[in-house]
Amino acid sequence: MESKPSNLEIKSSSQLVQGIQAGLPIFLGYFPIAIAFGTLAVQAQLSWTEAVLMSLIVFAGASQFVGVSMFLAGAGAAQIIATTFFLNLRHLIMSLAVNDQMRHFSGGWKGFLSFFITDETFALLTLGRGDHRSERRTPAYMAGLMITAYLGWVTGTAVGGLGAGFIPVEITTAMTVGLYGLFIGLLVPPARKSLNFGIIAVSSMILNWALGLFMDAGWAIVLATIFAAGLGIILIKEDV
Repeated sequence: MESKPSNLEIKSSSQLVQGIQAGLPIFLGYFPIAIAFGTLAVQAQLSWTEAVLMSLIVFAGASQFVGVSMFLAGAGAAQIIATTFFLNLRHLIMSLAVNDQMRHFSGGWKGFLSFFITDETFALLTLGRGDHRSERRTPAYMAGLMITAYLGWVTGTAVGGLGAGFIPVEITTAMTVGLYGLFIGLLVPPARKSLNFGIIAVSSMILNWALGLFMDAGWAIVLATIFAAGLGIILIKEDV
């Protein structure tokens, strides 16, 4: 006699589906950008396998583009590692914010999900609103969201690597613009509901641009992120 699924299993499955649905826009945003990365990586003399493994293991779009570009320019391993390290320091701040939402998770879930935190999943988890706010803080919801985004990046890299021989450079370059469109799409809904979100975003953009005029881009991003986080503490009083 077959046993019926428990209410807990049904709820977890529902939360997983909600997470996948929330992650689909990020999947669609990542896919063309990852195609561009896969094409660039193979054109930089990486093999298809190496390009895909880089996305599987690193999963950091901006750093991967920078790393491959520096490799093309003849930079050494130490330079590439140092540059991508500073560029990714912002993930430390983002992880602290997302970790607060995972404070009731087990250590295993925290360790597993922490790998998948990106700018876009961070934005969706911290700025998102709706009727399923509680689900945003469950392992099933976060796993559905983050793994869906991850698959978009990895599969896009695989397609781009395979098509590197016949995808024109102009098309590859144009695809990278999609990253900016994805960020704007994530930012506009909360900014329309609260002017404070818009103020924080615009202020941090201006600061990042200003700092970038006289310091390394990685440090500019980190300092602008810290500024935005501090401004958010002041301006945003409610739990998002």
